[in-house]
Order: sequence, then structure tokens, then C-alpha cells
Amino acid sequence: MNPTISESDLALPARILNLLDCGVIALDAESCIVVWNGWLVPRSGRGAARVQGQPLLDVFPNLRGSRVEAAVLAALTEGTTTNVPPSSGRAPFPLRQAGSFDGAPIEQAVTVTPFREGGEPYCMIEIRDISGTAERERRLLDHAESLRARSYIDGLTGIANRRHFDVALERELRRAQRGDGALALLLVDIDSFKAYNDHFGHQQGDSCLSTVAQAVSAMLRRPADLAARYGGEEFAAILPDTTLEQALSVAETIRAHIAGLNLEQAPAAVHRQVTLSIGVAAYDRTRLNEPAALIEAADKALYAAKRGGRDRVMADADATTPAVPAL
Repeated sequence: MNPTISESDLALPARILNLLDCGVIALDAESCIVVWNGWLVPRSGRGAARVQGQPLLDVFPNLRGSRVEAAVLAALTEGTTTNVPPSSGRAPFPLRQAGSFDGAPIEQAVTVTPFREGGEPYCMIEIRDISGTAERERRLLDHAESLRARSYIDGLTGIANRRHFDVALERELRRAQRGDGALALLLVDIDSFKAYNDHFGHQQGDSCLSTVAQAVSAMLRRPADLAARYGGEEFAAILPDTTLEQALSVAETIRAHIAGLNLEQAPAAVHRQVTLSIGVAAYDRTRLNEPAALIEAADKALYAAKRGGRDRVMADADATTPAVPAL
């Protein structure tokens, strides 16, 4: 016969958690905060009641696109433990010494560990204050290779890679389905890129890819928007809370911006400057309600833009909104 568990017994784990000399955050499968220990309160200025149930990236928007976000994605989707060492001049979490909110940020080493509860995936984030430690550089060197191997960032362009894109699209699609919200996808292709590479060489081709990637990323103004390298000379943009009409406007702004850069194109290309063709699709609860379906619709729209002469934006052919013509 099991002994009765008293209220004091239930309170004991919480007391122990709050005695730890490090920050502890636990996230559920949707990256929402379920545990926030006492160490964090004076260093963040937020109590547990204020943050519990909120998405981690809503509480700390600066983590979007960071190594911590990548580590959380790896933990929740792949069951991978990741150590995130500090980087020079940039602490992952905006935490300061207790009672000193005007002081320098705490230098941190972060560990993200997956676990399961009731069959559901969770992860625990441990944040250790390593300000002033002599081993900071050693930890950076020890983990550099493993972090690069597990990175969600494209090594050439510096934006999100295909792996990150796949995970983010799945996550944002689930969120749109739960709240019957909006979600749009852009597939972006550099026109006549083979001709560009053949004429200018692969080194300048890589430079062109990076220039376009950074320009596309810079045009996405909201923290939740994600630009990714989809493959080769093709890029993608995930636009949460965005209708098809709004996405077409964003796509046209991107297209016009790249055309306006007047990047020299190869003589064999259709246009004299580097241009983009963009396909646009939006979540539809009855039709485009899976990642593969949404990608396929945007891909078909992209190839329609190619067939239509390039340097243009086209919408999903089965949607009611017409394409935006090139200016």
C-alpha cells in the first residue's frame, strides 16, 4: 500500500529546484514554458506566474534564429542534447546579475536536454553563469565542431537551412491549424542562375547567393518570419499570420527590391540584371493543410512564374487571388 503523499512532499521538489545555482526552464512540445525556477526571477525580472504557459520565443524574442532556438528544435524533434557555449559579446538570454539590471549581461553556458513525460516530448534548458571563468575559450573550442554539425544555419548564406525550414514550417502549420489562423509560404528562385554561374564562375555565384539571401531575409520585418535556403539557388520564406493577399504584396516587394539592386546578369540570361521568380501559397484548412501540399502549391506557382517570363510573382493557381504582375 502506497503511503499518502502530503502537500509538503509535493512542495519538496519545487524547493529543491529553487535552491539550484543555475537557471532551469522546462518547455513542452509547443516550446511553451512549464517550469521556471527561482534563480531566474531576480536575473530576468520575471516571476514564474508571469511566464508559465507562454512560448519561449514570446518571452525572449531575441532567441529567434539563435543557437538556443536550434538546440530546442533539436531536443523536441530529434531527442538531441546540445551544449550551447557562450559567444563573444553576445549572451543567449538577456539576464543580469541579481539586483543589478544596469550591469553587464551574465556570460552563460546553456545546456538543452530532451525528456519525455506521459509520452509527450519536453526539454529542459539549464543556464549557468560563467562570467569571468578562465575556461570560456576552451568550451567554445570544444563545442564548435559539434555545434556546426548540428546547426540549423546554412553555412554559405548565413540564413536558416532546409532542416530548419522543415521544422519551422511544420510548427507554424500546426499553430495555424490550432487557431484557424493564416500562414503563407514563398518559394523564391534566382532566374537563369546556371547562366550566371557559367559566365562569372562559382565563387561569384556563391557571392550572388549570399547577397540575395541576405536581401530576402532583411525584407522580412517581423520576428516570426523565417527566410531559409531551400536548396541550390532556391529560397523559401515562411510568413505566419499572413494571408495570401498579404504574402503576394511581400513577395512583390522582395522581387522589386532584388531587381532594383541592378546586379549584373550573364549575357545568356533572359534579363540583364539578376531577378527572382516567386511562387506563393497560403494555408487552407481543407486543401493546403499539410507541409507537402503547401510546398507543392508554392512550387507550382513558382514554375508558372518561370514559364510566364521570369521576374514575377505568381499565386497558387487554385487560389482565388490573382498573381501580382512584375512592375
